[in-house]
Amino acid sequence: MQRSTDAVDRPYVHVITPGDHYSPRTGSAVPTVVDGLVRGASAGSAPSSVVVARGTYPDRYPGVDVVEYPQVSARRADRYLDAASSRVGLPRFGARRAFAATVQDQASWAPSFVLAHNAPQLVPLVDPSRHLPVLYAHNQLLRTYGHRELARTLGSVHRIVCVSSFLADETVSLLPRPLRDRVVVVHNGVDAPGSPSAEPRPRGEHLHVVFVGRTIPDKGADVLVDAVRELARDDVKLTVVGSAGFDAAAPLTLHEKDLRRRASGSASPVTFTGFLPRGRVREILRTADVVVVPSRWAEPFALTALEGMAAGAAVVASDIGGVPEAVGSGGVLVPPDDVRALAQALAALADDDTLLARTKIAGAARAHEMDWSRARSRLDAVLGSARARTPGADA
Repeated sequence: MQRSTDAVDRPYVHVITPGDHYSPRTGSAVPTVVDGLVRGASAGSAPSSVVVARGTYPDRYPGVDVVEYPQVSARRADRYLDAASSRVGLPRFGARRAFAATVQDQASWAPSFVLAHNAPQLVPLVDPSRHLPVLYAHNQLLRTYGHRELARTLGSVHRIVCVSSFLADETVSLLPRPLRDRVVVVHNGVDAPGSPSAEPRPRGEHLHVVFVGRTIPDKGADVLVDAVRELARDDVKLTVVGSAGFDAAAPLTLHEKDLRRRASGSASPVTFTGFLPRGRVREILRTADVVVVPSRWAEPFALTALEGMAAGAAVVASDIGGVPEAVGSGGVLVPPDDVRALAQALAALADDDTLLARTKIAGAARAHEMDWSRARSRLDAVLGSARARTPGADA
C-alpha cells in the first residue's frame, strides 16, 4: 500500500453507484454527501470530480467536474451468479462488469484518489499503480463476504472510510486482520446555519413535527404516527415527507397505506407529501419545530437529524446505531420502536416553550460544529491529501 505522503495534491474522483443521480432532485443520501464534501473543500484542497452515468438527471449539483460514462445495464441473473461465484471463491463478475464502465477512462486521469461509494467491487478495478482506491462506506457492505474474498477484493484499498464509529466497528469486525488498520471515520456534515447563537424562531399555533425519509418499516414513520395519535392534541401537527422509494408517482405500498389509515384516527392533523426533491424538503424543514428520526434499525448515520438542526428545529431521534453520533448533545434520544417514549418527548416540547427553544439552540450549535468544511478537512487528513491539518480535524 502506498503511504499517505505520496498522496498530497492528488485530485478526488468520486464514483457513485451506476444509475444514481448526482442531482438535488434525488433523495439518495450518497450524492448529497458527495456534494457536501465537494463544497466543503478549503482553498488548499485538491480538486474533485464525480463520475456519473450518462442519461441520469441533467440538473446536477454545481461546482464540480462531471465525468460521464455509458452505463452498462444490469442483467437479471447477475445478482444470483455473483452470490454463487463468491461462495466458490470467484470474483463477482456481474458487479465488476457494471463498475468497470465507471473507470474505463482511468488511464487518462491524473493520479487520483478514486472514492468508491458503497462499492467494494470497484476497488479491484482501480489501477493501484496510478491511483489510490478508497472504499467509502455509507452502509454495512461486507456481511456477505468471507475473509478470503475480502482480502482479494480490498487488498489494494488505501483507506476504508466509514460515516460513523458504529459503522467502523462493525466493518472492522468483518475484515481480515491486515485490512483493519485501514478503516477510518469521517462523519457526515451539513450546511450549517449562519449563527449558532441566533434566537430560535417561535412556534406557531401548532407544534409542527416533521418526518423526512423513506416510508418503509425500518425508518419508523409508523412509530411517529402512533406517537402523535397517542398525544391526541389538536395543537400538534405532523408532516410526513417521503415515499417508499425516490419516485413521487409510484403507487402506495401496503405499509404506506397503513400509515395513512393510522393517521386518519389522529386528533392531530397529519399530512403526507410523498417524495419531494431536496429543495422542497429544505423548505418544509424550515417550517418545522421538531424533526423526528424514529428509526427502528441501526442506521449508520442520520443525515436528516443534522439537516433538521441546521434548519432550526429541535431533533428527537432513536438511540440506535450511528444516530447518536449524528445527534451528539444537540437533540433528544429515545429508545427505538417505543411509541410511548416518543410521545412523552414530543409532549414535553409541546408543553414547554423554554425547553423547545433550548433544544433548538443546542441543535443549531451541533449543526454548526458539523459543517461540511469540517467533514472535508477530516477526509483530507485521513487520506493524507492535506498539506496542513485543520485543528480539531482528527477529533
